[in-house]
Amino acid sequence: MEWFYSLLFEDGIAHTILLYALIISAGIALGKVKIFGISLGVTFVLFVGLFIGHLGFDANHDIVHFMREFGLILFIFSIGLQVGPGFFSSFKKGGMKMNLLAVSVVLLGVGIAVGLYYMLEGRVSMPMMVGVLSGAVTNTPGLGAAQETLRQLSESGVIAEAPQIALGYAVAYPLGVTGIILSLIVIRLVFKIDLKKENQMIKEVNESQSEKIEFLTIRLMNKHFDGKKLHDIKQLVGRSFIVSRMMRDENYSVPVGNTLLKQGDILFVITSNIAAEAVTAFLGELTELDWKASDKVLISRRIVVTQNKINGKTVGDLHLRSILGANITRVHRAGIDLLATPNLVLQVGDKVTVVGEVDAIKKVEDLLGNTLKRLDHPNIATIFIGIVLGVLVGSIPFTIPGIPMPVRLGLAGGPLVVAILLGRFGYKIGLITYTTLSANLMLREIGIALFLASVGLTAGGKFVETAISADGLLWVACGFAITTLPLLITGIIGKKIFRLDYFALIGLLSGSMTDPPALAYSNSISDNDAPAVSYSTVYPLTMFLRVISAQILILLFI
Repeated sequence: MEWFYSLLFEDGIAHTILLYALIISAGIALGKVKIFGISLGVTFVLFVGLFIGHLGFDANHDIVHFMREFGLILFIFSIGLQVGPGFFSSFKKGGMKMNLLAVSVVLLGVGIAVGLYYMLEGRVSMPMMVGVLSGAVTNTPGLGAAQETLRQLSESGVIAEAPQIALGYAVAYPLGVTGIILSLIVIRLVFKIDLKKENQMIKEVNESQSEKIEFLTIRLMNKHFDGKKLHDIKQLVGRSFIVSRMMRDENYSVPVGNTLLKQGDILFVITSNIAAEAVTAFLGELTELDWKASDKVLISRRIVVTQNKINGKTVGDLHLRSILGANITRVHRAGIDLLATPNLVLQVGDKVTVVGEVDAIKKVEDLLGNTLKRLDHPNIATIFIGIVLGVLVGSIPFTIPGIPMPVRLGLAGGPLVVAILLGRFGYKIGLITYTTLSANLMLREIGIALFLASVGLTAGGKFVETAISADGLLWVACGFAITTLPLLITGIIGKKIFRLDYFALIGLLSGSMTDPPALAYSNSISDNDAPAVSYSTVYPLTMFLRVISAQILILLFI
């Protein structure tokens, strides 16, 4: 049994892998257990890690540190890719309001920390209070920035020795994670949120606010359009619409831009619900026609874009109408049907509906790809290129007047910003950002599990000893107040005054605390991406403020 003892207690690669596998598997299994109808999900990995660390099991510090940071990068980057396409539009809709509430959470937390510092009359030094603050809001970059500031102050002779504030962070962190999730649950109970009803409400609101595609059969009656080209008629109408097929004298065809329309032509028009009334009024009148008869001449088929060379091209760039006599009528992307206007940019993974003759459809398939197996292979190159760029962006120092230390977005903020930008604009530089939902979820879950296991394993050794000491209990109490009070106050304001839906609110609160476990919990109880979108909306500014505020408190109160 000597080999077994060596595997469990002697440092090595197999020992480290065994610890991580044990912590993550046990944590995920226990996280499924519901207490009063509530389960912590993947967040329970943190507490299993603390328990294993408390039992005396340990791993190489450098390996644990790498696993923690790399896991966090994978989690954050996957979130950024997911919300990137809709990030900027969501920011326009309510981003300023969300960021205002997130800033309120940050300022309230800093204010409570300063208030506790004065109330306790020196029992907790400001550097240690900053460590507790960083743990309470689960912000590792803030702790790192504070430690770097203290190190530089020590080297310059301003202070004799840089105090070790990481223990305050470690003691406050577990209850910080718990306190954040507990605050989200309390808000849910206070406002009696029914998750199923809230999910349904969000679905209905999104459907009512989004443009829907309508299919119209219109007889061309406008005499001013008689003999004019379809392209010219579109410009005169001034609304986006597509003529999928037409019938003239019992003959069916796919009209192209140069097709001359005649009064009495029957057109199968595809447009948005917003433009439908105007398009009908301009062209003529609604009529009825069974277009199934046209299937003998024309067919409609949904084709998946899998050719990398199509990524980033517009519908107009393909010239399908003029070259092949086929017509893209709509594009299905991320569960939404989009009108295939000439300026619509195509991306790998889009499902396009094409109308035309059989030979033309076959040529369009060859052009666009339609090879589903290609989509099963994730674009690993894009992920790691994004991580490279994210690490570079996160390492750029920002100099702020009056603060001797440059601040950085760090290994969490940098990859998130880059992932959002790649998710939205990656096609412009030739990067394929499409990943299947299952691949994205796999990366995300592996990342957060590695991160939580690493934090628990690191803090577990001295956690109980410190937590039950007089100073430790005081730090825990301070941290819990810093965690919960800003969230509860802002959460009530956000729900009562700003009337945010629950899922957007908890994503906002999770982002304001820069807390991946809280986001993981928020995602687990929602059937939509509202938590991830609001989290990403407030995260960059919040991360920046967390890092700056930690350094400012050190410099002002040292």
